[in-house]
Amino acid sequence: MCANYDPAAEIDFEAFSQFPKPNFDYPVETWKDYLAPILRANAGDCLTEPATFGMVPRAHIPAGVKLFDTMNARAELVGEKRSFSGPWKKLQLCLIPCRSFHEPSYETGSAVRWRIGLASGEPLAIAGLWREWLEPEGVALSFTMLTVNSDDHALMRRFHKPGAEKRSVVILRPEQYDDWLSCRSTDEARSFLNLYPSHEMTSAPAPIPPRRKKVDSGDTDTLL
Repeated sequence: MCANYDPAAEIDFEAFSQFPKPNFDYPVETWKDYLAPILRANAGDCLTEPATFGMVPRAHIPAGVKLFDTMNARAELVGEKRSFSGPWKKLQLCLIPCRSFHEPSYETGSAVRWRIGLASGEPLAIAGLWREWLEPEGVALSFTMLTVNSDDHALMRRFHKPGAEKRSVVILRPEQYDDWLSCRSTDEARSFLNLYPSHEMTSAPAPIPPRRKKVDSGDTDTLL
């Protein structure tokens, strides 16, 4: 599953020319419950809107229920799982603009984060779903990434734990954006859920920097 990615920066939105540039701030890396832009279509309008990563935000998981992750939705089960089936059947489809996404590789014997993107260096868009939540300040959006099996993909099969099923997000081409957002049936939407050619992708190790620790140095604390 993809739990961390680099959202498209404002300058990258030249690649998504039919969508307005975001008019809100968001972090340079996205993790669970972080705010990031998604691209939607509504009544013929192209929208760029803030949404939180994870279809069910942590704040909406009922007290006493074990925390669960909804950053990714398996394409094979998206119409059956309670967290995703409603938005899927309502065709609440979106594009998730990003520079690259991250996956763990265990080829060294331990997990190492890798950054994955397009060989061209251009920003990309991942197929996703969105839904609405009623918050005290008004309606808010959340989103998830759709994933497909990648056991036989030359690149994406290299990630995740040994013995675990390999999964990949769905990367869409620019000429598919409008058609994806205007799908009229779930069968039509499924036709877009395919693996991206490995020879058009690139990857490299991108380990998470070690956390800095505070140490006592007399009257002040020093970060190492």
